Amino acid sequence: MAPWALLNPGVLVRTGHTVLTWGITLVLFLHDTALRQWEEQGELLLPLTFLLLVLGSLLLYLAVSLMDPGYVNIQPQPQEEAKEEQTAMVPPAIPLRRCGYCMVLPLRARHCRECRRCVRRYDHHCPWMENCVGERNHRLFVAYLALQLLVLLWGLYLAWSGLRFFQPWGLWLRSSGLLFATFLLLSLFSMAASLLLASHLYLVASNTTTWEFISSHRIAYLRQHPGNPFDRGLTRNLAHFFCGWPSGSWETLWAGEEEEESSGQAA
Repeated sequence: MAPWALLNPGVLVRTGHTVLTWGITLVLFLHDTALRQWEEQGELLLPLTFLLLVLGSLLLYLAVSLMDPGYVNIQPQPQEEAKEEQTAMVPPAIPLRRCGYCMVLPLRARHCRECRRCVRRYDHHCPWMENCVGERNHRLFVAYLALQLLVLLWGLYLAWSGLRFFQPWGLWLRSSGLLFATFLLLSLFSMAASLLLASHLYLVASNTTTWEFISSHRIAYLRQHPGNPFDRGLTRNLAHFFCGWPSGSWETLWAGEEEEESSGQAA
């Protein structure tokens, strides 16, 4: 591998996240926080639990950022055969969506300019992950947000436990300045993670994506319906997202909603 390949955005972002994660953890251990006090008192269960949670959040981050988010496969076959095969997979009631790079798009897929690929059930391209969030990794992305928020809130408590404000300014700055900066950083990250987790849980509960929620007025298959054609109710939406049940293609679900609307209008 060429040395300059190590300078691509994905490697830099993931390396930065890893260094920042373990750097903040080290600051919490080196200062006089509850974490260090537990360690000195021989109560190792809580420090070890915290370290395992940090490690788990980092592994989830790397898994989401490195895995295939659900790229639409481009088969190396003659163009006419590929068009016929892909077109046959789409029910007649559904208007065909074409991509200038990936030919016929499945329903809810979108071409990502950063990844230069079409992604199934595209949610968004996450710059902090340097990867898309789509059909295959959205579930892990939500799990990562929940675990990361837990770690951040615990870290926020630990940082606050080590701050001592009744000291001369110069002494306090030398002894607690870095810990206070860590506290502010954790506060910022906690608010961001909370907003992201809350918004994605709302989207999951209504079976929609960030892209569909923001751009519904520009998406052809959503403009044809007054509501969300993929919403099957809270319980079924959550069961499908987290457990894959009930199964079925988005095209079939969309076509079913279209038939129900047509029959209702005819009646």
